Amino acid sequence: MKVSFIYDIPLEMFAPDVGLSHAILAEKYGFDSISASDHFHPWIHTNAHSAFAWVWLAAAAERTRRAKLGTLVTSPILRYHPAIVAQAFATLGYLYPGRIFLGVGAGEAINEVPLGYKWPSPRERIERLEEALKIIRLLWEREFVNFRGKYFTLKNANLYTKPKEYKIPIYVAASGFKAASLAGKYGDGIVVSATTAKKRGNELLNTFYKAARDAGKDPEEMARIVLIVTSFDEDFQKALQGIRYWASTMFRFVFKYDIGDPREIEEYASLVGDKQIASRRYVVTSPDEYYGIIEYFTKMGFNHVSILNSSPEPEKLIKIFGEKIIPYFKEANDP
Repeated sequence: MKVSFIYDIPLEMFAPDVGLSHAILAEKYGFDSISASDHFHPWIHTNAHSAFAWVWLAAAAERTRRAKLGTLVTSPILRYHPAIVAQAFATLGYLYPGRIFLGVGAGEAINEVPLGYKWPSPRERIERLEEALKIIRLLWEREFVNFRGKYFTLKNANLYTKPKEYKIPIYVAASGFKAASLAGKYGDGIVVSATTAKKRGNELLNTFYKAARDAGKDPEEMARIVLIVTSFDEDFQKALQGIRYWASTMFRFVFKYDIGDPREIEEYASLVGDKQIASRRYVVTSPDEYYGIIEYFTKMGFNHVSILNSSPEPEKLIKIFGEKIIPYFKEANDP
Protein backbone atom coordinates (compact mmCIF):
# COMPACT_ATOMS: atom_id res chain seq x y z
CA MET A 1 0.00 0.00 0.00
CA LYS A 2 1.33 3.40 -0.98
CA VAL A 3 1.78 5.72 2.01
CA SER A 4 1.64 9.52 1.77
CA PHE A 5 3.01 11.81 4.45
CA ILE A 6 1.39 14.99 5.72
CA TYR A 7 3.16 17.53 7.90
CA ASP A 8 0.60 19.08 10.24
CA ILE A 9 1.35 22.56 11.60
CA PRO A 10 -0.51 23.58 14.75
CA LEU A 11 -0.97 27.32 14.33
CA GLU A 12 -2.16 27.55 17.93
CA MET A 13 1.30 26.39 19.04
CA PHE A 14 3.66 28.13 16.60
CA ALA A 15 3.76 31.71 15.37
CA PRO A 16 2.72 31.93 11.71
CA ASP A 17 6.20 32.80 10.45
CA VAL A 18 7.69 29.85 12.34
CA GLY A 19 4.98 27.64 10.89
CA LEU A 20 5.91 28.84 7.40
CA SER A 21 9.55 27.93 7.96
CA HIS A 22 8.45 24.45 9.04
CA ALA A 23 6.25 24.09 5.95
CA ILE A 24 9.10 25.04 3.62
CA LEU A 25 11.44 22.61 5.36
CA ALA A 26 8.85 19.82 5.35
CA GLU A 27 8.38 20.12 1.60
CA LYS A 28 12.16 20.11 1.11
CA TYR A 29 12.46 16.89 3.09
CA GLY A 30 9.82 15.00 1.16
CA PHE A 31 6.45 15.46 2.86
CA ASP A 32 3.67 15.15 0.28
CA SER A 33 1.26 17.58 1.96
CA ILE A 34 1.18 20.38 4.51
CA SER A 35 -1.83 20.87 6.76
CA ALA A 36 -2.69 23.53 9.30
CA SER A 37 -5.00 23.59 12.28
CA ASP A 38 -7.88 26.08 12.09
CA HIS A 39 -8.46 27.61 15.53
CA PHE A 40 -9.81 30.82 16.98
CA HIS A 41 -8.56 30.02 20.50
CA PRO A 42 -5.59 27.79 21.37
CA TRP A 43 -5.53 24.87 23.80
CA ILE A 44 -3.48 26.77 26.38
CA HIS A 45 -2.92 30.41 27.28
CA THR A 46 0.82 30.69 27.95
CA ASN A 47 2.96 31.47 24.87
CA ALA A 48 0.16 30.42 22.55
CA HIS A 49 -0.86 31.65 19.09
CA SER A 50 -3.98 31.54 16.89
CA ALA A 51 -3.14 32.65 13.35
CA PHE A 52 -5.95 32.57 10.78
CA ALA A 53 -5.42 29.34 8.86
CA TRP A 54 -6.86 30.43 5.51
CA VAL A 55 -4.53 33.43 5.22
CA TRP A 56 -1.63 31.26 6.33
CA LEU A 57 -2.39 28.63 3.67
CA ALA A 58 -2.11 31.20 0.90
CA ALA A 59 1.24 32.37 2.26
CA ALA A 60 2.43 28.76 2.53
CA ALA A 61 1.30 27.98 -1.01
CA GLU A 62 3.34 30.94 -2.30
CA ARG A 63 6.45 29.74 -0.49
CA THR A 64 6.20 26.11 -1.59
CA ARG A 65 5.94 24.54 -5.03
CA ARG A 66 4.95 20.89 -4.83
CA ALA A 67 3.18 20.01 -1.60
CA LYS A 68 -0.59 19.93 -1.32
CA LEU A 69 -2.05 22.22 1.35
CA GLY A 70 -5.20 22.35 3.45
CA THR A 71 -6.71 22.38 6.91
CA LEU A 72 -6.95 19.59 9.46
CA VAL A 73 -9.53 20.68 10.26
CA THR A 74 -11.99 23.52 9.60
CA SER A 75 -15.38 23.44 11.32
CA PRO A 76 -18.13 24.77 9.01
CA ILE A 77 -20.92 24.67 11.58
CA LEU A 78 -21.07 28.00 13.49
CA ARG A 79 -18.42 30.71 13.16
CA TYR A 80 -17.93 29.78 9.53
CA HIS A 81 -20.99 29.56 7.32
CA PRO A 82 -20.33 26.64 4.93
CA ALA A 83 -20.84 28.92 1.93
CA ILE A 84 -17.94 31.10 3.12
CA VAL A 85 -15.79 28.00 3.57
CA ALA A 86 -16.70 27.00 0.02
CA GLN A 87 -15.75 30.47 -1.24
CA ALA A 88 -12.42 30.56 0.57
CA PHE A 89 -11.27 27.16 -0.61
CA ALA A 90 -12.60 27.70 -4.12
CA THR A 91 -10.33 30.75 -4.31
CA LEU A 92 -7.36 28.77 -3.00
CA GLY A 93 -8.18 26.03 -5.49
CA TYR A 94 -8.29 28.56 -8.31
CA LEU A 95 -4.95 30.12 -7.39
CA TYR A 96 -3.20 26.83 -6.64
CA PRO A 97 -4.94 24.20 -8.79
CA GLY A 98 -4.18 20.63 -7.84
CA ARG A 99 -2.64 21.59 -4.51
CA ILE A 100 -5.56 22.35 -2.16
CA PHE A 101 -7.63 20.11 0.09
CA LEU A 102 -10.21 20.86 2.77
CA GLY A 103 -10.41 19.02 6.07
CA VAL A 104 -13.64 19.48 8.03
CA GLY A 105 -14.94 18.40 11.40
CA ALA A 106 -17.78 18.89 13.87
CA GLY A 107 -15.92 21.52 15.86
CA GLU A 108 -14.59 22.35 19.30
CA ALA A 109 -16.07 24.69 21.87
CA ILE A 110 -12.86 26.71 22.23
CA ASN A 111 -13.36 28.07 18.72
CA GLU A 112 -17.09 28.77 18.78
CA VAL A 113 -18.12 29.68 22.35
CA PRO A 114 -15.80 32.75 22.56
CA LEU A 115 -17.72 34.23 19.62
CA GLY A 116 -21.03 34.03 21.44
CA TYR A 117 -22.38 30.79 20.01
CA LYS A 118 -24.23 28.31 22.15
CA TRP A 119 -22.33 25.03 22.06
CA PRO A 120 -24.59 22.47 20.35
CA SER A 121 -25.14 18.85 21.29
CA PRO A 122 -23.05 16.22 19.46
CA ARG A 123 -26.11 15.27 17.42
CA GLU A 124 -26.69 18.85 16.27
CA ARG A 125 -23.02 19.31 15.37
CA ILE A 126 -23.11 16.21 13.16
CA GLU A 127 -26.36 17.38 11.53
CA ARG A 128 -24.81 20.79 10.86
CA LEU A 129 -21.71 19.15 9.42
CA GLU A 130 -23.78 17.04 7.04
CA GLU A 131 -25.62 20.10 5.74
CA ALA A 132 -22.31 21.93 5.38
CA LEU A 133 -20.82 19.12 3.30
CA LYS A 134 -23.79 19.25 0.94
CA ILE A 135 -23.60 23.04 0.61
CA ILE A 136 -19.87 23.17 -0.08
CA ARG A 137 -20.08 20.60 -2.87
CA LEU A 138 -23.16 22.25 -4.40
CA LEU A 139 -21.49 25.66 -4.53
CA TRP A 140 -18.32 24.26 -6.08
CA GLU A 141 -20.19 22.34 -8.75
CA ARG A 142 -23.39 24.25 -9.57
CA GLU A 143 -24.73 27.70 -10.37
CA PHE A 144 -27.22 29.70 -8.25
CA VAL A 145 -27.84 27.19 -5.54
CA ASN A 146 -30.97 27.06 -3.41
CA PHE A 147 -30.83 25.07 -0.21
CA ARG A 148 -33.10 24.88 2.80
CA GLY A 149 -31.89 22.73 5.64
CA LYS A 150 -32.58 22.55 9.32
CA TYR A 151 -29.71 24.95 10.08
CA PHE A 152 -28.55 26.57 6.84
CA THR A 153 -30.29 28.27 3.92
CA LEU A 154 -29.05 29.39 0.52
CA LYS A 155 -31.08 31.58 -1.84
CA ASN A 156 -29.71 31.71 -5.38
CA ALA A 157 -26.17 31.59 -4.00
CA ASN A 158 -23.43 31.40 -6.61
CA LEU A 159 -19.65 31.23 -6.44
CA TYR A 160 -18.40 33.25 -9.38
CA THR A 161 -14.86 32.03 -8.76
CA LYS A 162 -14.92 28.26 -8.58
CA PRO A 163 -12.01 25.84 -8.17
CA LYS A 164 -9.89 25.77 -11.32
CA GLU A 165 -9.90 22.49 -13.24
CA TYR A 166 -9.73 20.48 -10.07
CA LYS A 167 -12.01 18.74 -7.63
CA ILE A 168 -10.87 19.82 -4.18
CA PRO A 169 -10.79 16.77 -1.89
CA ILE A 170 -12.74 17.00 1.37
CA TYR A 171 -11.47 14.97 4.30
CA VAL A 172 -13.82 14.48 7.25
CA ALA A 173 -12.49 14.13 10.80
CA ALA A 174 -14.15 11.30 12.70
CA SER A 175 -13.95 10.22 16.31
CA GLY A 176 -17.33 8.47 16.16
CA PHE A 177 -19.31 6.33 13.76
CA LYS A 178 -21.71 9.01 12.50
CA ALA A 179 -18.85 11.22 11.36
CA ALA A 180 -17.11 8.19 9.80
CA SER A 181 -20.28 7.52 7.83
CA LEU A 182 -20.38 11.14 6.62
CA ALA A 183 -16.75 10.83 5.54
CA GLY A 184 -17.59 7.86 3.36
CA LYS A 185 -20.84 9.26 1.98
CA TYR A 186 -19.88 12.88 1.27
CA GLY A 187 -16.12 13.09 1.61
CA ASP A 188 -13.02 11.98 -0.23
CA GLY A 189 -11.35 10.65 2.87
CA ILE A 190 -11.42 10.25 6.63
CA VAL A 191 -9.19 11.71 9.35
CA VAL A 192 -8.75 9.85 12.65
CA SER A 193 -6.45 10.77 15.51
CA ALA A 194 -3.93 8.09 16.47
CA THR A 195 -5.41 7.95 19.98
CA THR A 196 -8.88 7.22 18.59
CA ALA A 197 -7.50 4.82 15.99
CA LYS A 198 -5.85 2.70 18.69
CA LYS A 199 -9.22 2.36 20.43
CA ARG A 200 -11.58 1.81 17.51
CA GLY A 201 -9.76 2.44 14.27
CA ASN A 202 -10.87 -0.79 12.61
CA GLU A 203 -14.52 -0.13 13.43
CA LEU A 204 -14.36 3.47 12.18
CA LEU A 205 -12.69 2.39 8.94
CA ASN A 206 -15.29 -0.34 8.42
CA THR A 207 -18.06 2.24 8.85
CA PHE A 208 -16.26 4.54 6.40
CA TYR A 209 -15.81 1.73 3.85
CA LYS A 210 -19.49 0.76 3.99
CA ALA A 211 -20.74 4.33 3.59
CA ALA A 212 -18.38 4.92 0.68
CA ARG A 213 -19.47 1.75 -1.11
CA ASP A 214 -23.14 2.58 -0.52
CA ALA A 215 -22.45 5.95 -2.19
CA GLY A 216 -20.90 4.24 -5.20
CA LYS A 217 -17.29 5.00 -4.29
CA ASP A 218 -14.24 2.79 -3.94
CA PRO A 219 -12.87 3.34 -0.40
CA GLU A 220 -9.53 1.86 -1.42
CA GLU A 221 -9.05 4.89 -3.67
CA MET A 222 -9.91 7.35 -0.86
CA ALA A 223 -7.66 8.97 1.73
CA ARG A 224 -7.50 7.32 5.14
CA ILE A 225 -5.52 9.71 7.32
CA VAL A 226 -4.19 9.00 10.79
CA LEU A 227 -2.99 12.03 12.77
CA ILE A 228 -0.08 11.24 15.06
CA VAL A 229 0.79 13.78 17.76
CA THR A 230 4.45 13.22 18.61
CA SER A 231 7.50 14.76 20.20
CA PHE A 232 11.05 13.62 19.50
CA ASP A 233 14.25 14.18 21.38
CA GLU A 234 17.04 11.86 22.46
CA ASP A 235 16.38 13.14 25.99
CA PHE A 236 13.05 11.70 27.18
CA GLN A 237 12.26 14.58 29.53
CA LYS A 238 12.81 17.15 26.79
CA ALA A 239 10.57 15.21 24.43
CA LEU A 240 7.93 14.93 27.15
CA GLN A 241 7.97 18.66 27.82
CA GLY A 242 7.58 19.27 24.10
CA ILE A 243 4.31 17.37 24.00
CA ARG A 244 2.88 18.71 27.27
CA TYR A 245 1.18 21.46 25.27
CA TRP A 246 -1.47 18.89 24.31
CA ALA A 247 -2.23 17.69 27.84
CA SER A 248 -5.61 19.44 27.89
CA THR A 249 -6.80 17.48 24.87
CA MET A 250 -6.70 14.33 27.00
CA PHE A 251 -9.84 15.53 28.82
CA ARG A 252 -13.01 14.56 26.96
CA PHE A 253 -15.03 17.28 28.66
CA VAL A 254 -13.10 20.08 26.92
CA PHE A 255 -14.61 18.80 23.67
CA LYS A 256 -18.06 18.01 25.03
CA TYR A 257 -18.89 21.12 27.05
CA ASP A 258 -18.84 24.87 26.40
CA ILE A 259 -15.35 25.58 27.72
CA GLY A 260 -13.75 28.31 25.66
CA ASP A 261 -11.19 30.10 27.84
CA PRO A 262 -7.61 28.86 27.30
CA ARG A 263 -6.67 30.06 30.78
CA GLU A 264 -9.20 27.69 32.31
CA ILE A 265 -8.16 24.84 30.03
CA GLU A 266 -4.52 25.38 30.96
CA GLU A 267 -5.39 24.91 34.62
CA TYR A 268 -6.93 21.53 33.82
CA ALA A 269 -3.86 20.59 31.78
CA SER A 270 -1.61 21.22 34.76
CA LEU A 271 -3.33 18.32 36.53
CA VAL A 272 -2.14 15.77 33.95
CA GLY A 273 0.87 13.78 35.08
CA ASP A 274 3.89 12.84 33.00
CA LYS A 275 2.99 9.14 32.97
CA GLN A 276 -0.47 9.94 31.62
CA ILE A 277 0.94 12.04 28.80
CA ALA A 278 3.57 9.44 27.90
CA SER A 279 0.95 6.71 27.77
CA ARG A 280 -1.42 8.63 25.48
CA ARG A 281 0.95 10.45 23.15
CA TYR A 282 4.00 9.43 21.14
CA VAL A 283 7.05 10.56 23.12
CA VAL A 284 9.95 9.22 21.07
CA THR A 285 13.69 9.11 21.80
CA SER A 286 14.94 7.00 18.86
CA PRO A 287 14.10 7.64 15.18
CA ASP A 288 13.74 3.90 14.66
CA GLU A 289 10.63 3.88 16.85
CA TYR A 290 8.72 5.62 14.06
CA TYR A 291 8.95 2.60 11.77
CA GLY A 292 6.89 0.51 14.16
CA ILE A 293 4.46 3.32 14.96
CA ILE A 294 3.67 3.99 11.30
CA GLU A 295 3.52 0.32 10.33
CA TYR A 296 0.97 -0.28 13.08
CA PHE A 297 -1.43 2.20 11.47
CA THR A 298 -0.75 1.27 7.85
CA LYS A 299 -1.51 -2.37 8.65
CA MET A 300 -4.81 -1.15 10.13
CA GLY A 301 -5.63 0.40 6.75
CA PHE A 302 -4.48 4.02 6.90
CA ASN A 303 -2.71 5.21 3.76
CA HIS A 304 -1.89 8.80 4.81
CA VAL A 305 0.22 9.54 7.88
CA SER A 306 -0.07 13.04 9.33
CA ILE A 307 2.63 14.10 11.77
CA LEU A 308 1.88 16.83 14.30
CA ASN A 309 5.39 17.63 15.46
CA SER A 310 5.50 18.96 19.01
CA SER A 311 9.23 18.39 19.49
CA PRO A 312 11.45 20.83 21.37
CA GLU A 313 13.44 21.12 18.12
CA PRO A 314 10.84 20.54 15.37
CA GLU A 315 13.39 20.93 12.58
CA LYS A 316 15.30 17.91 13.85
CA LEU A 317 12.30 15.61 13.44
CA ILE A 318 11.48 17.00 9.98
CA LYS A 319 14.99 16.08 8.83
CA ILE A 320 14.77 12.62 10.42
CA PHE A 321 11.60 11.93 8.49
CA GLY A 322 13.10 13.25 5.29
CA GLU A 323 16.34 11.29 5.59
CA LYS A 324 15.08 8.02 7.10
CA ILE A 325 11.36 7.48 7.61
CA ILE A 326 9.79 8.75 4.38
CA PRO A 327 12.39 7.09 2.09
CA TYR A 328 11.91 3.79 3.90
CA PHE A 329 8.17 3.72 3.27
CA LYS A 330 8.50 5.04 -0.28
CA GLU A 331 11.06 2.37 -1.14
CA ALA A 332 8.93 -0.32 0.47
CA ASN A 333 6.14 0.54 -1.96
CA ASP A 334 8.22 0.86 -5.10
CA PRO A 335 7.54 -1.92 -7.62
